[in-house]
Amino acid sequence: IVFDIFYICAASWTTDASKIFIFECFGPCTQHHPRFCRYQINARTELAVRYNDISPLENHHCAVAFQIFSQSDCNIFANFDPEAFKQIRQGTINLILATDMARHGEILDSFKQKVDYFDFTNEEHVTCLKMVLIKCCDISNEVRPMEVAEPWVDCLLEEYFMQSDREKAEGLPIAPFMDREKVTKPTAQIGFIKFVLIPMFETVMKLFPQIEEVMVQPLRESRDRYEELKQIDDAMNEVQKKKSENLTMGGKKK
Repeated sequence: IVFDIFYICAASWTTDASKIFIFECFGPCTQHHPRFCRYQINARTELAVRYNDISPLENHHCAVAFQIFSQSDCNIFANFDPEAFKQIRQGTINLILATDMARHGEILDSFKQKVDYFDFTNEEHVTCLKMVLIKCCDISNEVRPMEVAEPWVDCLLEEYFMQSDREKAEGLPIAPFMDREKVTKPTAQIGFIKFVLIPMFETVMKLFPQIEEVMVQPLRESRDRYEELKQIDDAMNEVQKKKSENLTMGGKKK
């Protein structure tokens, strides 16, 4: 998806700007951690303390990425002049920190304010666009075909459930969308697609209409498929409920 986003969207920029965006995309999601930011902060983990509760995982990714880049056999920036490296480093940090979902509303609202009057020569506008595009890449799983996307949904839900189990055991606050006793795959995905993914991709579509067919339409189809699955689940649950009620009534009559 990163390459699709780059090919479709970043091709509109100058050559230098698009090259810089490629390098800035190298850093996000370095050293994936199985506990999300909210847990890190509530549990007062080492990472949360180190980064003062500010995007602890994303800040950790930044640090690890540049530790790797500093190694002689991994230093892809070795031949860059100091000013160019400084620009790429700051851009990479901005993009990694933008992937913290706690900042989703803030970043998308900022982009919405700019999109109708977008100026590719305005550095603030372009920085905001890159933050939104990296977010699109970061949470784009449902853009992919169902047979590719669904196994990753299962993995993500299992991570959510494992975290909520640990939060329950430790007496920490639990996010409803992570609670295995309250969440099903269809309900989790319907909400995420309808209220997070589609609004964000449709906003990007205002600037790049060509993404509708290859990215926005698959999201709409995925939403519709999960809504159909939810209807099936609801019908099965209703049947099961009636069976239980009938068994209860039958027991009382005896």
